[in-house]
Amino acid sequence: MGECIFCKIVAGELSSFKVYEDDETFAFLDIRPVNPGHTLVVPKHHSVNIFDVGAEDWTAVIKVVRSLSAVIERATEADGININMNNREHAGQVVDHLHVHIIPRFKGDGFKLWHQTPYKEGEAVKVQKKIKAQLS
Repeated sequence: MGECIFCKIVAGELSSFKVYEDDETFAFLDIRPVNPGHTLVVPKHHSVNIFDVGAEDWTAVIKVVRSLSAVIERATEADGININMNNREHAGQVVDHLHVHIIPRFKGDGFKLWHQTPYKEGEAVKVQKKIKAQLS
């Protein structure tokens, strides 16, 4: 993936503020953080999103996300942590290389969560049935 910015970061062709690296993953500070310490964890092998990542790469990424979350929370003295992943353009994915955000949160930081809307009468059952039908 010659034009992928995250592949270039992993390969050392572009600089980053690396916070962690192992054989399968690479983690670095987001250059436009929600809060200081906002970190991205990526697999070293290119995959676009959750829909095409291999099971081994996904397992490696999520293990690092779990362990780094505690480290980042302590290091930044955060009040909490958000874990976020956007998949595809209309879900907010900007770089087409799988990445998981670890976002330190602070009381009163102003970062808002998504809006929530209750289901209309009967809608939850319909959605539940559609999801279950896709499992077969």
